[in-house]
Amino acid sequence: MPEFAITAVLSFLVIMDPVGLAPLFISIAGDRDRAQRRRIATRAVLTAGIIILTFGALGAPLLEYLGVTIDALRIAGGILLFKLAFDMILAHRVRTTADEVDEAHTRTDVTVFPLAIPLLAGPGAFATILVLLAQAAGRPAYVAIVYAGVVAVLVVAWVMLRIADRVTDRLGHTGINVITRVLGIILAALAVQLVADGVVGIWRGSTA
Repeated sequence: MPEFAITAVLSFLVIMDPVGLAPLFISIAGDRDRAQRRRIATRAVLTAGIIILTFGALGAPLLEYLGVTIDALRIAGGILLFKLAFDMILAHRVRTTADEVDEAHTRTDVTVFPLAIPLLAGPGAFATILVLLAQAAGRPAYVAIVYAGVVAVLVVAWVMLRIADRVTDRLGHTGINVITRVLGIILAALAVQLVADGVVGIWRGSTA
């Protein structure tokens, strides 16, 4: 159980990359005063949490209805996470299109888009919670660990967004890129492991 808890927290930590979000948050909400930025950060984190936890609760039954196996989910999730990890290693933190970025700068309220979605609650977070819940296999303690992992990392993200200006000033873009690259390497390893587990599971099922 401790290993599963570490995997859950680490997975969400590298996916959401709270430190890497700091400069993005400043670029999007930096023209607001500090009090406004803090309110935006709080609402964005709460919104992202509701979205991710709701997706976790509803996504698994939907996949079961569609006949998607845990091994297929592991492979699909691993491929997606590896793509995100590759972008992180190259320090490409762009999670929105150019049109979405332009729209974000012209919106009055950036809480839901692009902060909650897709910067915090993006495809990587959705894939991760589904894979972890599938591995939990309905065991209450393990399911609770997954949801607790989401909450714990969102709290870290909330803190990072509230002090985003200080984080950016202290670390600079180079320091943030170094942290993002390290997290990307960890995420790449987790992604490869997911794909490997999925392939082994499908192979065993076909030979059983």
